[in-house]
Amino acid sequence: MTKARTKDAHDHDIDSFIASVDPATMRDAARLRAIAEARDAKDAAEARLTSAVAAARAAGDSWTMIGLALRTSKQNAFRKYGAKAQ
Repeated sequence: MTKARTKDAHDHDIDSFIASVDPATMRDAARLRAIAEARDAKDAAEARLTSAVAAARAAGDSWTMIGLALRTSKQNAFRKYGAKAQ
């Protein structure tokens, strides 16, 4: 089983558990669902950001300018997105 498949299976197991919880029997079910939804939104935002950085690089924008847009240094921008933006 690949690492990505393992993570997908793990996420599915967790999501299935949360979906199966009856809010009447587990006081924190609504908060757990909110955490899972926020995690999904964070993952989607990170994917969107990575795509935007890759598009900027493809258009010829420098790591300095990308770093400014990210409010970080060009080195940090490259370290986080360099491999993904090629």
